[in-house]
Amino acid sequence: MANFEQTFKNIDDLLYKDSGADSEIDYIEQTSWVLFLRYLDSFDKNREDEAILEGKNFTPILEPKFQWETWAAPKNEKGEIDIHKALIGPDLVKFVEFELFPYLASFKEKHIDNPKTIEYKIGEIFSELSNKIKSGYNMREIINMVDGLPFGTSVDKHELSHLYETKIKNMGNAGRNGGQYYTPRPLIRAMIKVMNPKIGEKIYDPACGSAGFLCEAYEYLYDKMEKTAANLEQLQDNTFFGKEKKNLAYIIGTMNMILHGIEAPNIVHTNTLGENIRDIQEKDRYDIILANPPFGGKERIEVQQNFDIKTGETASLFMQHFIKSLKAGGRAAVVIKNTFLSNVDNGSISLRKHLLETCNLHTILDMPAGTFTGAGVKTVVLFFTKGEPTKDIWYYQLDAGRSLGKKNPINDNDLKDFIEFSKTKCVTEKSWKISISAFDEKFCDLSVKNPNKTELNQLREPEIILDEIFTLQEENNEIMNLLNTLIENNEK
Repeated sequence: MANFEQTFKNIDDLLYKDSGADSEIDYIEQTSWVLFLRYLDSFDKNREDEAILEGKNFTPILEPKFQWETWAAPKNEKGEIDIHKALIGPDLVKFVEFELFPYLASFKEKHIDNPKTIEYKIGEIFSELSNKIKSGYNMREIINMVDGLPFGTSVDKHELSHLYETKIKNMGNAGRNGGQYYTPRPLIRAMIKVMNPKIGEKIYDPACGSAGFLCEAYEYLYDKMEKTAANLEQLQDNTFFGKEKKNLAYIIGTMNMILHGIEAPNIVHTNTLGENIRDIQEKDRYDIILANPPFGGKERIEVQQNFDIKTGETASLFMQHFIKSLKAGGRAAVVIKNTFLSNVDNGSISLRKHLLETCNLHTILDMPAGTFTGAGVKTVVLFFTKGEPTKDIWYYQLDAGRSLGKKNPINDNDLKDFIEFSKTKCVTEKSWKISISAFDEKFCDLSVKNPNKTELNQLREPEIILDEIFTLQEENNEIMNLLNTLIENNEK
């Protein structure tokens, strides 16, 4: 592991010196495309070995000119990179940008009828990527280091996937937009343990980002299931499904799943909210949804038309998509901003009522401040089952016993009691149960109010009040804009 880690550090050092990459986000993007092509070489060699053993013909995925061993790592008789054949400097950058990337991007159009294949994934990834490594000498050093990474065994891939997850975490801590790609893995693992997925169930994340939920669910199922050929095939081809709007997140998520063992991930590059939920049919539904949708975003009026409950809040639109996308009896665990429980705008109230009427919202996990590094928001996790109305809700208020943050993140042990207590829904100092009849019918306020704490501690936090003010203000602005549009149309 130390050798792997040092290699990744050395690559970051080179990217830091390069004029084209200037942040953790750029580092992981550029490392990803080199890693992906190195993985592809290993993947194709395994395919060739299997074909030889089975006496079948073998056709490589890439043409010889674009294969790793031709342009990236041609070898001499000693098995070392042949410095006389390997491209370097401006010639290397020119080949990558004007020949290699366009060739790989063309796979998308060539294989458009088979979007689940690795060939189509190649095309999608390189249609969205651009090379930011401007020095061909830095690029040569990076390629040489990646060529030295072993991809052969499951142990190798496990170590690589662990380091890749670390890079994603670092990107999430780096500021800018990095945090949107990273949900703390201890929280994800706790959510999955409570959901307890089984082999044969379809698991879906419609805002999958770096695919953390899908990768952790894969690890969970792989460790627990019987290792039969049928189960392994089910796990590879028909268990994990995701959608992602943003280019870089799509690339990182695909690479992350590949390193975790999914050869051709079922991640679709699309805007989930651009789909009309009225078009979702039974064949489009899933057994389990695990997600942390983006919160704080605002969607345009035309996007809102795809939903029955009109609201500009991105997370609220995703909530409608979750409910619609679950099978009857399907289960969901969703991270969402805690103000979802109490916002007083019409959309939020209607959505809470819709959730309680169509699903059994049986558990709300209240997360402490600092769970999401740099996000500056309080979150809750909603656990619900579709197909029966909510009768009562079990709340659990997590207290890590310390201030959480970048240098002191949440860990698996912090969530151990919650996982255990969720099985029996017992009442403790940190947990309580409330009948649905106790909530007011007008506002349907589901706020976390621990009856075991004093009234003073139950006062709403300032950010919650401010969030409600901003939500109402934006709702009023939307109404005024709509009225102004109508007035202008009438005048015309």
